[in-house]
Amino acid sequence: MSTESHNPNDPIENLAIGTIIEVDGSHIVAELKPGITELSRVFGGDTYPIGQFGSIVKIHFGRRIVFAFVGRLRMKAEYELDRGVAPQAASDERVIEADLFGEGEWLRDTTVTPAGWELKFDRGVATYPLPQQTVYLTPKRELRVIYGHGKGPSIHLGEHVGTGGTKCFAEMNELLGKHTAILGSTGSGKSGAVAAVLHSLLERGAEAGLPNWKPRIVVLDPHNEYSAAFPDHQKLSTDDGSLVLPYWLLNFSETIGLLIGKTEFVATSQANIVKAALLQARNEGADILGLDTAQITVDSPVPYKLATLKSIIEAAKGDLAPSKQDSHNSILEKLDVLVRDARVAFMMNEWNGAAQDPFPAVLSQLVSEGSQPRIVDLSGVPNEVAGISSAVIARTLFNLKVWQTADERLSSPVLLVCEEAHRYVPNRGEAQYEAAQEAIRRIAKEGRKYGIGLLLVSQRPSEVEATVLSQCNSWIILRITNDADREHVRAILPDSMAGLTKTLSGLRRQEAIFVGQAAVLPSRILIRSLTDELLPRSNDIDFDKGWQGAVMTAEELGVIANRWRFQQR
Repeated sequence: MSTESHNPNDPIENLAIGTIIEVDGSHIVAELKPGITELSRVFGGDTYPIGQFGSIVKIHFGRRIVFAFVGRLRMKAEYELDRGVAPQAASDERVIEADLFGEGEWLRDTTVTPAGWELKFDRGVATYPLPQQTVYLTPKRELRVIYGHGKGPSIHLGEHVGTGGTKCFAEMNELLGKHTAILGSTGSGKSGAVAAVLHSLLERGAEAGLPNWKPRIVVLDPHNEYSAAFPDHQKLSTDDGSLVLPYWLLNFSETIGLLIGKTEFVATSQANIVKAALLQARNEGADILGLDTAQITVDSPVPYKLATLKSIIEAAKGDLAPSKQDSHNSILEKLDVLVRDARVAFMMNEWNGAAQDPFPAVLSQLVSEGSQPRIVDLSGVPNEVAGISSAVIARTLFNLKVWQTADERLSSPVLLVCEEAHRYVPNRGEAQYEAAQEAIRRIAKEGRKYGIGLLLVSQRPSEVEATVLSQCNSWIILRITNDADREHVRAILPDSMAGLTKTLSGLRRQEAIFVGQAAVLPSRILIRSLTDELLPRSNDIDFDKGWQGAVMTAEELGVIANRWRFQQR
C-alpha cells in the first residue's frame, strides 16, 4: 500500500506490543505480548525501544490516537503482589505502566504535505482507553510532531533519546522567565549543559532571523571555567580590575556583615553606630553629587568617602568615656584591615569624591550594550566576602528591574546564571552567605514579574537553599549518584514526575531528564554536543599525560610563589 493511500489513523500491527489490563484515571497498565523476547523492534529501518523510560506508546480509539508516556517496566508477578493479589503470572510475563498525556488525529490536507496527511496533536486527554485495547509503539514521524517546538519561541537543547535524532526544544520564555535548575553530579556533563543552553540563547537571533537580538546574561562563575566557552564574552574579574563592586553599593545589612560580621554577636550599639555614620556619609556624598538628601536612606546606593565614614565614627567616639569606646574602635580597626587587604581592593577602593556620579558606570558593567554573556569571575574573591559579592550583584540586578518602568522591563529582561548554587545559596545557616541567600531568594520568588530569570546550577541539590530551588519550574537533571541528592530532587519535582529519580544514577554523560513548564513533554534527552572551544574549561586533569612531563624547577616554583604572594594570576 502506498504512503499516499494508507490512512495513518489505522493501526500498524507490526508495532503492537501489548494489551491494556488496567486504566486508573490517566494511568494505564498494559501486559506485553508473550512473544516479545527482545525489548526493541525494528520497523521501517528504525529501531524502537520497548518499555524504556521516557518512550511514548499509543492507543487507537476510533479515529483518535491517545498517547502515553512510559514510566515503568516490571514483571507482572511484582505488579500483582503490589496490588495485594497472590501472584499467578508466569515468570516471564511483563507489564508496562504509562501516563496518558495527549491525543491526536491524522487529517487529510494535500496543501500541507505532499502525502496529504497532517497529525493534529493536543496536550491533555479527553478520550480514555479501555481494558483489552491494544498498545502500539509510536512511529518516529508521529514523535517528531508530538515533541515539536512548543507554542512559543524555543531554543535547541539536544535530541530525544530513542527517537532517531528528533530534536529537543525548550520553550524559551518558560525556561527563563519561570526559572530553571540544572542539576548533576561531577562528571555528568553539567557545565556542558549550561554552555549548551547559553549558546542556544545567543544563537537564537541568527537562527530566527532577528537582526537586533541582544540577550542580557550575567553568569556568576566561581571557578573561572566559562570564559573559555564564550570567545566573545565580557569578563568581569578581580584579577584585572574589570569587576568593580564599590563598598558604597552595599546596603545597610551588607555593610553590617562586612564591618561587624554575622558569625559573632552583633551588639545593637555597634549596628546603630554604623547606621548613623553611614546615613551621614551618604548625605555628604549626595551633596557633592547634587542629590536631594531628604530622599536618601541608609540603603540608598549613594557614593561616600571611607575617610568621611571613619571621621564620623571617630567624632562619635570622642564624645564617650574611654570604657565605652570599644565598639567604635572595633569598627574602625575592621575598616583599616579591609582597606589594606589587596584581595578586596575591587570593593574597598576609595571614592574620589568627584561630582560625576559613578553609579551608572557600575550598573553598565552588568547590563550595558556589548558582548554577551557577562561572566563574573569570582574565583579570586576571598571566601569572607564571596557571599556579599554575589549578593550585591544579585540585589543590584533585582533592584534595577524593580525601579524600571513597565515598558523598560519589557525591553530589557535579564538572565542570572548562578553556577555552584550550593556555594552562594546553601541550605544551611552560614552567616557569610546570608546576604546572598536573601538576594537570590528574592529573585526566585519575585523575579518573574520584574523580568529577571534565574538559572540555578549545582552538583549538590540537597545543599541548595530549599526555598530557592522550589521556585524553579523547569529542571534539566543529569546523572546524580548521591542518594541524598536524588531524594532531594524527588521532593521538589511534581508528584507525577517523582518516579524518574530512579533512572538518574544510570544516565550517560550529557544525558538528562528534562521536565517542567519549558519542556514540551517530560523527556529523556541527550544535550547537544559542542566543539571543544565552546565548552567550559572544566575538564579533569589527565594524570597519565601530566606525569610524563618534566617536574617543575625551583625557578618555576618561585614564579608561582610570587603570583600567590601578590594575588596575581
